[in-house]
Amino acid sequence: MSKSRRNQKQSAVNIEPGIYAIDSGTAEIRPDPFTHGAWLLLINGVESSQLIPDDPQRLGFEYMRWIAIALGFRYPHTARLRFLHLGGGGATLARWGADRYPNSRHTTVEFDAKLTELARDNFGLPRSPIVKMRVGEAGQVLSETRPDSWDVIIRDVFVEQDAGHHVVPSHLSGVEAAEVAALAVGTEGAYVINYGGPPNLNPARAEAAALAHAFAHVTLISDATMFKGRRRGNIVMVATQNPLANPVLGGADAFSAALRSEPLPAQTRMGKATTNFIAGMPPTTTPLLLTDPLEKP
Repeated sequence: MSKSRRNQKQSAVNIEPGIYAIDSGTAEIRPDPFTHGAWLLLINGVESSQLIPDDPQRLGFEYMRWIAIALGFRYPHTARLRFLHLGGGGATLARWGADRYPNSRHTTVEFDAKLTELARDNFGLPRSPIVKMRVGEAGQVLSETRPDSWDVIIRDVFVEQDAGHHVVPSHLSGVEAAEVAALAVGTEGAYVINYGGPPNLNPARAEAAALAHAFAHVTLISDATMFKGRRRGNIVMVATQNPLANPVLGGADAFSAALRSEPLPAQTRMGKATTNFIAGMPPTTTPLLLTDPLEKP
C-alpha cells in the first residue's frame, strides 16, 4: 500500500487519504477538488463514492440525490425501514439512510472484502446493527432473501467492461432478479436500481421491462439528455407495487417538482410514460445465480 498526502489534515471521521490495494485492484481516497470538506473514493481510477463527513444528507452524485428524493416522498423520517444495499463501495447511501431515517437498519453487500474493510475503517460509518457490512456476491445474497424481509433494496453494482466503462452484471438485471426482489420488499417496499449505460437505451428498456414483469409500478428518473439517448449516464429505476410518491408526503406532482429543481434538472417517467419507454422491448431473462462460481460478477 502506498500513501499520498500523508500530511493532509484529517477529517472529523479520521479519513486517511492515499492509494490502497484491494481485492479488485486499487482504491484511492482523496479530497474532492470541487466540494469543500468532501472526499472521493476511486476504484481503479474511476469515481465510486463521495463522502461529506460532517453532513451525511449532502449527496454529491446526481443519481444518489434522485434516490434520496424518491425515498423521501415515499417514507416519512420516522419510518422503521430495513435497507439492503447491493453494492457497498463507500457505503454513502447507507450512511445517508441511517441519518435520514434514524429508526432504520442497513446491510451493505460488497464483493471486495478489502474495500469493505477500507470503508469501515475510514468513513465513520455507524456501527452494527445500524449499518452491517457483509462481504458477498450480490446475486447470491439477493437469491437468499426471504419474502417481506426488507423494506428497501438498493442495487448499485457495476463491473468493468472496457476502456473504463462499467456495466450492470447481467445476472442482476433479469426477470428472476426482479421477481426475487419483489417478494423480498413485499407490497409496501421499494426496489431501487441505479442503471448505468451507453446512449443506446435498449439495455435500459429491457431492464425496465424486467421490473415491470414483477412490479405494478416502475418509475424512471434521469435527465432529458439521457432519456433522449444522447450520452452515457444513469437512470434510477424505482419499482413498487403501488404508486411511488405518498400523497401524505406531497404526492407525484411535488415529487416531480423536486427533481426538476435539482442542479441538473431531472425528469420522471411513470405509468404510461414508462410503458412507452419499454415500447415492446422483451425483458432481460438472465438467471439470477452465476452458473460458474468463479465467474466475475
